[in-house]
Amino acid sequence: MSIKNPLLQDFDHPPFSKIKNEHFQPAFEKALEMARADIQKITENSDSPNFENTIEALEFSGEKLDRVASIFFNLNSAETNPEIQKIAQEVSPKLSEFNNDLLLNEALFEKIKHVFENQSDFKLNHEQERLLDKVYKNFTRNGANLDSEKQTELREIDKKLAKLSLTFGENVLAETNNFELHITDDKELEGIPESVKESAAELAKSKDKSNFILTLDFPTFLPVMKFAKNRELRETMLKGFGSKAFKDNEYNNETIVLEISKLRFQRAQLLGFENHADFVLQERMAKSETKVQKFLDDILVKAKPAAKKEFDELADFALKTDNIQSFQKWDNAFYTEKLKQAKFDLDEAKLKPYFELNNVIDGMFKIANMLYGLQFEKSSEIDVYHEDVVTYKVKDEENSYLATLYADFHPRAGKRDGAWMTIYKNQFKKSGNNERPQVSIVCNFTKPTQKQPSLLTFNEVTTLFHEFGHALHAMNANTTYPSLSGASVYWDFVELPSQLMENWCYEKEALELFAKHYETDEVIPQEFIDKIRKSANFMEGMQTIRQVSFGKLDMAWHAINPKDVEDVKAHEVEAFKATDLFPDISTNCMSTAFGHIFQGGYSAGYYSYKWAEVLDADAFEYFKSQGIFNKKVAQSFKENILMQGGTVDPMELYEKFRGQKPNPDALLKRAGLLKV
Repeated sequence: MSIKNPLLQDFDHPPFSKIKNEHFQPAFEKALEMARADIQKITENSDSPNFENTIEALEFSGEKLDRVASIFFNLNSAETNPEIQKIAQEVSPKLSEFNNDLLLNEALFEKIKHVFENQSDFKLNHEQERLLDKVYKNFTRNGANLDSEKQTELREIDKKLAKLSLTFGENVLAETNNFELHITDDKELEGIPESVKESAAELAKSKDKSNFILTLDFPTFLPVMKFAKNRELRETMLKGFGSKAFKDNEYNNETIVLEISKLRFQRAQLLGFENHADFVLQERMAKSETKVQKFLDDILVKAKPAAKKEFDELADFALKTDNIQSFQKWDNAFYTEKLKQAKFDLDEAKLKPYFELNNVIDGMFKIANMLYGLQFEKSSEIDVYHEDVVTYKVKDEENSYLATLYADFHPRAGKRDGAWMTIYKNQFKKSGNNERPQVSIVCNFTKPTQKQPSLLTFNEVTTLFHEFGHALHAMNANTTYPSLSGASVYWDFVELPSQLMENWCYEKEALELFAKHYETDEVIPQEFIDKIRKSANFMEGMQTIRQVSFGKLDMAWHAINPKDVEDVKAHEVEAFKATDLFPDISTNCMSTAFGHIFQGGYSAGYYSYKWAEVLDADAFEYFKSQGIFNKKVAQSFKENILMQGGTVDPMELYEKFRGQKPNPDALLKRAGLLKV
């Protein structure tokens, strides 16, 4: 099998077109065997343990396994099918077992411990010290010091968690795909943009049905919530979206949520931590649950009065406009959009023609060139996993190859909702070579139709810039070790480059580079730019407490002993008490589809979006004071943040760039929640 298995051959870029589903199982088996041999070689080395033969050897072990796993799990997110999901369920416990075998390997840990305790003998540089510290902590934080009985218990917990997390995600995807609302009367879609109706008509036609089919994919769901005059339709869509994996069917995630939270708590206790949040936060900038709760509460205190005022204004506007007596969640986006138009005369439908996807991409690349000297060349030579995927060779200011960028922008059945950046190959230095990264950004934007190209909402423009900011972090990486490279940083620091990039979307100099009418090539009028800027803080109070509520819900699951929690919905309602403005919808539950914390890596870390906003607001204030395309400031950000990865403590890196600690007031000022 290995002769014909493309995953087991030497390759630089993943050979997607040659990979078949049946290649994955044997590839994982062989890669695991190779990784185990790498570890055995380290443990059986009779030489005295030192940095090179232990820490460095461990860092570069299992390279084939890393490549196979990155390809497989990225496909499971972006281009999955029942067969891939089945393989994921089978292989995840094996990977969990391998990880535990590694972290609980007594002979290996003894060598690591020897190097750690005698590090002054080895004359290590700063990056080597950082890697040694990370490796040692990784072992001690994951059971290396436990007795054999507790280690066995830990293994069982990790196996269960690996499977539960996968099933959670599969259930949410199935619920998203299973929702189809067949609309036979055109009048029901009054107010919805023509492009959305056209996509809904094309989908219906592809399924041999008449008229229209609405789905829960974001490019359909969001415009319906914002523009559909039919209140019942908005209610149906919101209840469909909010009840994902919370219905009485095979895809219900309630038991899984309870199991995951309880297993995480047991795991933390086993390792000597108070709870899962305590375990996670020791390796974050925030350091403690108390600090996170105080951070969220401080923002809540400042934002809630503004949020309440905005809510009352919105409810009053709905009452006066359409006699809406009881203002509900399904009214929020619709009347927010109407009030925004009334206040700022800013019509999303009039803006979208200026944000044609290819123009936005070109402008985004121009901005990266002006800031960091990067060049992007579209390539047809690089293999892709779906025809929608576009690839670019990225070069630096000296015209040297820097990275490969994959871009996958449109929704489809095998792709999960949302937007993310991911890696197919990390940057690292080995044997005199600086291996360059392979990075992917994945989004869910409206597909082009026969009548018009993919036109983005302004919110989608900021989403694209956000993910591109993550990609810049990964592509500019210049470290020796892969586990310290690019976005391999504390999770409450990782959002800084991504959230910082969003700021350019509001600036005239930047908008004029890409906001051009797709039919006339006319640059976006100044009056539209002014309106975008003026409306930037519109409903910011409500937006802020919404984000705080997600952070609070995350902490409600992970900063407690969940043994007495039996009702997911009741627990969630309690967590939302301090932030709720709307009446609750009994059929809806966020926890059962909260992929960030139950499927992704944000458990006990959702607060980090707001945390990083403090950093990005402060950082962009610096850019603005010097000029948003100031080369000196951009170079400093590149050298001190983007290139350094996790080689230095984040606050130290930030202070090097900024010349001072971040000022929290910058965020509140930008949000209009603090009088300047």
